Amino acid sequence: MGGANGLSYLVALVRVKIIAVLLGPAGVGLVSLYMSAIGLVGTVSGLGIGSSGVREVALAFSKQDPTAAARTVRILRRACWVTGLLGWALAASLAPLLSSWVTGSTKHAVAIAVLGVTLLLGAVNGGQTALLQGVRRIGDIARANVAAMLLNTGVAIGLYAWLGQRGIVPVLAATAAVSLGVSWWFARRVQVEEVALSWLDTIAGTRRLAGLGMAFMWSGLLMAGLDMATRSLITKDFGIEAAGLYQAAWALSGLFAGFILSAMGTDFYPRLTSVIHDHKLASNTVNEQTEIGMLLALPGLLGTLAFAPWMMEAFYTEQFLPAAALLPWFILGIFGRIVSWPLGFIQLAKGASRWFIATETVFVGFQLGLLYWVVPLLGLIGVAYIFAATYFLYTLAMLWVAKALIEFEWSAGMKKLLLVSGFFVLVGLGVRLVIPGWAGMLVGGAVTLAGGVLSLRGLASRLGANYRLCKLICAVPGGRWVIGV
Repeated sequence: MGGANGLSYLVALVRVKIIAVLLGPAGVGLVSLYMSAIGLVGTVSGLGIGSSGVREVALAFSKQDPTAAARTVRILRRACWVTGLLGWALAASLAPLLSSWVTGSTKHAVAIAVLGVTLLLGAVNGGQTALLQGVRRIGDIARANVAAMLLNTGVAIGLYAWLGQRGIVPVLAATAAVSLGVSWWFARRVQVEEVALSWLDTIAGTRRLAGLGMAFMWSGLLMAGLDMATRSLITKDFGIEAAGLYQAAWALSGLFAGFILSAMGTDFYPRLTSVIHDHKLASNTVNEQTEIGMLLALPGLLGTLAFAPWMMEAFYTEQFLPAAALLPWFILGIFGRIVSWPLGFIQLAKGASRWFIATETVFVGFQLGLLYWVVPLLGLIGVAYIFAATYFLYTLAMLWVAKALIEFEWSAGMKKLLLVSGFFVLVGLGVRLVIPGWAGMLVGGAVTLAGGVLSLRGLASRLGANYRLCKLICAVPGGRWVIGV
């Protein structure tokens, strides 16, 4: 799954570069504002059913009852259609308000109303993906991600080259339709019995889905609201080009961590759900997942720190170079996100919706308060400072919650790896901030190389020398020394 997402990210890099050239900072900023506004509405209307559906499907199929599993799948699909239509209606009715909120005027209201169709397409797509994830068809999810990325890249580049900024709405609608088509193609391979199901049964089943789903919805609403408030604050105080710079730095900071977190959520969530009642086994699962996540992400994070200005110019254009100043602090926050991500899944796997709602509310409220206090004082860089600080505190909070729920503790190996990885990240950050120009890139490159060797050796010791990644490295001259076998 991580390999497929990595390939998707490579394709996305080409797409981002071409779109940045075609649209410029203002166009990139406008795309992000549209997506932020629509995402907020979709979070409310979706009721978290796509996410809670993963847990319900996993539990239904684990009972080896084909009829019960088929009922769960049909309820999920119907619920996704209803919530998708609701989302489109809400987007159309709230379009003037959303346009005024994110851009300061109502001139984008028609575009937001039209983009409501992406909420219907996205909701149905989410149901198909939840089915694949719940039955752990990881290979199909990986292939679907790659296929959708390739097709959507061609569609986006073609329409932007033809229409320029006028192509933003058509691109967002077309790519949502393509993603739905691809997920349907793979989801139809899952064998599900035909069952008769009344709408009263559907409503009862939807209530069950919405139970934990409301916690997902609330969390998603908070995060979408935070994202929308951040972009709105930046746009109103510093202009739409500043929103484009923020988007560029944000996208690059999560470039190498994104595919790891996505892969982690795809397989780890249903796997942890199946063992969550065994606290010792669940704790071991979380520790193992965190270690692998850190080892996979570390070289990419260090490389982004080392080559931030070059990457900004390579993946975007010279106009985006001011965004490179935000990258180091975003990377520090992303490191905290990777460490805390598996801890957050403990609440979801256990079905502890109240804990989940409380922790997410406190975290987002704290971050939002800091934004409105710090950004007017420090400018755009303040957003990056806040992101790094809040994820450090969030990690500590998740440790406390995990201890309360399953008596979780980091293992000795996990603590050692965290100290070493944290040291490398802080050294990379110091190099980026203290040593300018090519000298800083050379020193940062050396730190990245050392961190890469550390990561490969750590992966080899955990996966075993017979794992295909280790065999591939050993086939390269000097590979055996690199992984220490």
